[in-house]
Amino acid sequence: MTRSFLFLLGSARTGGNTELLARAAADQLPADVEQRWLDLTALHLPDFRDERHDPDAGPAGNSDEALLWEATTAATDIVIASPLYWYSVSAATKRYLDYWSKWLHTPDPGFRAKMGGRTLWGVTAMAHREEEVAQPLILTLHHSAAYMGMRFGGVLLGNGTSPGQVLTDDRALLRAKTFFAQDPPPARFAHQS
Repeated sequence: MTRSFLFLLGSARTGGNTELLARAAADQLPADVEQRWLDLTALHLPDFRDERHDPDAGPAGNSDEALLWEATTAATDIVIASPLYWYSVSAATKRYLDYWSKWLHTPDPGFRAKMGGRTLWGVTAMAHREEEVAQPLILTLHHSAAYMGMRFGGVLLGNGTSPGQVLTDDRALLRAKTFFAQDPPPARFAHQS
């Protein structure tokens, strides 16, 4: 199966450090790997309303929900590119993940099964040099992958606050060269064997 990467940009800043780091890692993918890039802040996705148990619930009116669902289910690899905002993912990223709750029931009750075996990755730039402050973001993505039966490729961390600063983070750029080359195992919760 040919791999298809969906890059979801969740930054409030276009062309920010997180996007630059994600693009540096994506540049290392083989030419035959499809890449699709969507900016979550440029798409119209209303705040999530829990209508999972409403049999008539469909895509949120006048929104890009159907586009995101299609792009998500078409990808073998989903890359959440979100800066570290208040120790977790951005609001736009969290809104997108909240819609996964709906998609478990509608438009396709088979959403979880479709996601099983795919890979969830993360890329983030942060102001802190101490990488442990990114643990809430990492756990959000890891646990989301585990719940969906996905593989978890980990999170590529970089440091940068001012525009372009991540490009001076040699350690992050070195990790970006091989980040997508790994073959990650299925994500598991700590209590699973």
